[in-house]
Amino acid sequence: MEQDFGTFLANKRKEKGLTMREFASRLDITAPYLGDIEKGRRAAPENKLDEIANILDLSSQEKDFLFDAAARTRDNHVSADISGYIMNTSNARVAVRRAQQKDFSDKDWESVIKFIEGR
Repeated sequence: MEQDFGTFLANKRKEKGLTMREFASRLDITAPYLGDIEKGRRAAPENKLDEIANILDLSSQEKDFLFDAAARTRDNHVSADISGYIMNTSNARVAVRRAQQKDFSDKDWESVIKFIEGR
């Protein structure tokens, strides 16, 4: 089962040896607010996600997970790291809508990813 945002965040913070107070201070938020985020009672501020990833020194894959998990805490909004790109690139919006209309599966998207990575 995939971790939720708060659990992932707490685990990564602890792996880095950061206390809740230390981590909250580095993010310029309060420790109780961070506690609420880690317990799933509040969503992390979108403007702090890059900062969180940097402080925790996340890999690209972990950062992608962080953004996606954060989006799921916001009723499945598009991940903050890609929403601007999608909204500012008209063909990206067209492609996603067409894929939705054609009911693209994960396997279909794997082919698209392989094509993109092969460029």
